[in-house]
Amino acid sequence: MVQEKLKELGLEIPVVNPPVASYVPAKRSGNLVYISGQLPVRDGKLILMGQLKSDDDVEPAQAAMAQCFLNGLAALTTVADLESIQQLVRLGAFVSSAPDFHGHHIVANGASNLAQQILGDAGIHSRAAVGVSALPLNAAVELEMLFEVR
Repeated sequence: MVQEKLKELGLEIPVVNPPVASYVPAKRSGNLVYISGQLPVRDGKLILMGQLKSDDDVEPAQAAMAQCFLNGLAALTTVADLESIQQLVRLGAFVSSAPDFHGHHIVANGASNLAQQILGDAGIHSRAAVGVSALPLNAAVELEMLFEVR
């Protein structure tokens, strides 16, 4: 079902991004799969860098968050099958932003909305959206995930 939905949306699971430090992309514990923070990398390159400063930055940042979610699905495949997803439990969205930017929650919707499009009701989740001064490799956004699988 997940693969069918991805195809219907014209999306593909990317190649798993190799870790840039000392960690694994995903770690399974029982029926839970913890996905390490995913950066908005496509074809080996960051698609959005630097701090968000205004509302004009929201749309590209939402697209970057959606890429992070796809990268998280790729990471999940290192420890479980996509079709084994029971539900997305939680997202943790990090947004590199200037102190007067306050649209973190709207940026995080880029991942949340895609999760629900792909997973349906199983994509409804809890979430935190946090502004930070900087992220690894000067990425504009980062996303961590927690899935329950069969």
